[in-house]
Amino acid sequence: VQLQASGGGLVQAGGSLRLSCAASGRTFRSFSMGWFRQAPGKEREFVAAITRIDASTYYADSVKGRFTISRDNAKNTVYLQMNSLKPEDTAVYYCAGRPGYLYTSINAYDYWGQGTLVTVSS
Repeated sequence: VQLQASGGGLVQAGGSLRLSCAASGRTFRSFSMGWFRQAPGKEREFVAAITRIDASTYYADSVKGRFTISRDNAKNTVYLQMNSLKPEDTAVYYCAGRPGYLYTSINAYDYWGQGTLVTVSS
């Protein structure tokens, strides 16, 4: 499976962006998908994830209520809608996938996209 993230850019604080992650291959619907981010000088951290079957979602406390993860299995795509963006959301955002159950640990994911930069200005 190959993952291609897109949708990053520069936005003012309080604004919105929607990230997309397109997956190749026919196994997408069997994958749990996640979004992670890495800010300059910091470690990569979990942002949100969605299960493969019932599309249950999980969020980091820092984004809960502002970000929404969703998936469209017909399009092999997972999305991250980001609202009420803050300067501290500035980071490179990565999508990741793993077959089977959902985990929030970075080490649990087998497949990674190339990352898309989100910059939030104050």
